[in-house]
Amino acid sequence: MTLELPGLLEKTAFLREKQLVGDAKKQIAGLLPFSRATLWRRVKNGTFPAPIKLSERTTAWSTAEIRKWIADPTGYRASNIHAYR
Repeated sequence: MTLELPGLLEKTAFLREKQLVGDAKKQIAGLLPFSRATLWRRVKNGTFPAPIKLSERTTAWSTAEIRKWIADPTGYRASNIHAYR
């Protein structure tokens, strides 16, 4: 069985908050068309994927879940809603 590294990374990689929403102070655009506050509001109400705690100080989003959201942003409903904040 041979795994293609790029394909494996696309399915198993994680994205951090600044990669998703960017950094306004440094004028770096993110992948999403909304702010940090909107990101967390959507996570809380289940209309955006919940992040995963990788360690005590590291939170990230699964690229697979982000791809599901991108495919249907208005119809997406998280399967498990976490109360983060």
